[in-house]
Amino acid sequence: MSSRNLIRILAVSGFAGTFSSRAVEPMVGIIARDVAASPQTVALLSAAFALPYAFIQPILGPIGDALGKERVMKVALALLFVALAGSVIAPNLTVLFLLRIVAGTAAGGAVPLSIALIGDRVEMAQRQVALSRYLVAVIMGQLAGSSLAGLIAEFVGWRGVFTLSTVMMACALAATVIGFRHAAPGGRFDLGAALRRYREILSNPRALALFSLVFVEATAIFGIFPYVAPLLEQTGGGGAAQAGFAIGGFAVGGLIYSVLVTWLLKTLGIPRILVTGGIFASVALVALGLTTDWTSYGAAMVLMGLGFYMLHNTFQAQVTEVAPSARASAVALHAFSFFVGQALGVVFMGFGLRHIGLTPSTGIAAAIILGVGVTASVVLMLPRFQTRGR
Repeated sequence: MSSRNLIRILAVSGFAGTFSSRAVEPMVGIIARDVAASPQTVALLSAAFALPYAFIQPILGPIGDALGKERVMKVALALLFVALAGSVIAPNLTVLFLLRIVAGTAAGGAVPLSIALIGDRVEMAQRQVALSRYLVAVIMGQLAGSSLAGLIAEFVGWRGVFTLSTVMMACALAATVIGFRHAAPGGRFDLGAALRRYREILSNPRALALFSLVFVEATAIFGIFPYVAPLLEQTGGGGAAQAGFAIGGFAVGGLIYSVLVTWLLKTLGIPRILVTGGIFASVALVALGLTTDWTSYGAAMVLMGLGFYMLHNTFQAQVTEVAPSARASAVALHAFSFFVGQALGVVFMGFGLRHIGLTPSTGIAAAIILGVGVTASVVLMLPRFQTRGR
């Protein structure tokens, strides 16, 4: 299979999975009113998805390496389809939380294994560009989930949005089953071998640096997302639809990055890309703390999306090479670090909003993400942190 066809197949599940993960955030206010709960409580649906996604990674990674990444993806997408279908008829918030936990667990077998597959089949010299092409589908799912979900929910409610997510996931499951019908069968899972692979990965300084950087990156950037809709409603800056459009700006920034990535690599190089990405994301977070209008939120989100993907796509490409013989395991640990950071970011931002307010909270996040960009540009270039071993 050519790399182009591979990315096409993976793009379908990437789009559908990301749509289902992002669709909840602009609907926080609508769900809260429907189930008679506070927006702060409903916002934790993001953490209910992100934490299981994170904690399943150390399990799915070695399973994917052993049994075959394509086979594991098929099972994961089938389970995600069931969880989304159940969300359509969830009778209360408790059941919805449980189904988001299942959905997060299942979604953990989609994007990370896709990234590992691209790492298996695309040479390192072309890998960051290839990953950026796959990320276009992921970003489009992010954009549709963030922007359209809030708009659609105004007319058909949050259950209607989950219905749409279920249909999309059915298409993704069909594309994956058909596209990988000739995939080579995997082997058998060996716990001892999996643990040895993890010991090798965790003894690699470059891997540890990448895991740490992506954890802090996610904590700083994604904490604000579930609170955009409630903050806009409180200030009169817009409703669910406007919140969705504002959050969708983040995905627009990602699309801009995907267009510019080849030029950025040739013109700036990796160290300057990392520093510039940190600066862009930092400025955007400061702006989010100083505005109350949804259009200004959207503009800041575009800049933050561009900065984030300059950082994150670089980290993703680098992590696929730290353990070529156990690529799914390495990418899984990377995803684990990212989603734990994302879930904790929601908690930290909620604490900050309650105790010190919006502007100081986003200011702290801005300082942190700037530090990530600068630190990464220095640390990843040091000889001690270069890729070693196979």
